[in-house]
Amino acid sequence: MAFDDWDEVRTAYQVARLGTVSGAAQALGVHHATVIRHVDSLEAKLGTKLFQRHARGYTPTEAGQDLLKVAQSTDDQLAQLANRIHGRGNEVTGELIITSLAVLAPLLSPALAAFREEHPELTIKFLTDERLFRLEYGEAHVAIRAGNPPDQPDNVVQKFYLQGFALYASKDYIKRHGRPESLEDVGDHVFIGSADEVPRAPFFAWLKKNIPARNIGYQINQITAARPAVKAGLGIGFSTTWAEDEEEDVEMVFGPRPEWNSQLWLVTHVDLHRTAKVQTFVSFLKDWAKRWPTFE
Repeated sequence: MAFDDWDEVRTAYQVARLGTVSGAAQALGVHHATVIRHVDSLEAKLGTKLFQRHARGYTPTEAGQDLLKVAQSTDDQLAQLANRIHGRGNEVTGELIITSLAVLAPLLSPALAAFREEHPELTIKFLTDERLFRLEYGEAHVAIRAGNPPDQPDNVVQKFYLQGFALYASKDYIKRHGRPESLEDVGDHVFIGSADEVPRAPFFAWLKKNIPARNIGYQINQITAARPAVKAGLGIGFSTTWAEDEEEDVEMVFGPRPEWNSQLWLVTHVDLHRTAKVQTFVSFLKDWAKRWPTFE
């Protein structure tokens, strides 16, 4: 027998439990002819009679009794599993998978540490990647995404946090080259730009449009590479204001502008959105983010 025989086993179990074809059909929500067909097919596969047919209904044979015990045990185990799964939905335990861009790790890590301090039985997986994790496939419980509002079906999208970006340079760069007077006249200053032909980040798109190509002397394909480049003195580059607030080696050259800001979104799948674990974390993170600087 194989797993595709389970429907027939389940049907025979209901017949043995209830004693009639009509009762089993009603319990399973199928036609009585389907019940008879399943029982006949299962008996043929096993090569033995599972029931004695009589005017009052069906009575299990010895083989039928054995099958009933196995089916009963399986049914009980499935019921217990369903209860455990349902119970997990009401607890902040087990595994919580969060995905975001790697650049957000320094911002989010203190929040994740505080959340786990409140829920020590929880295991947190923090996954960073440029690709979008598929929430509908269970790859993550909560996604923190940047840019345009995510539009994948069956996802719950909440506006989260507006990141402020500014232009920074290392103190060594400023010592050697000075500061540009304005962004309309950058002279010979070197800027750190995007290696993408069509940058997705709003600040890199602005840079490509407004700063002459001859001034973009260093290019990167991920924003995580910008801060090391700025600190190394490779040029003037973008970074988040929260990342540079306490940095001693770099200075803000031009402050945040609305067109440089990057909107973050909290994304959850509709099937998990209302579970206690996800709701508790999302509420905690929203509250934690109130201490972050805003630029609206």
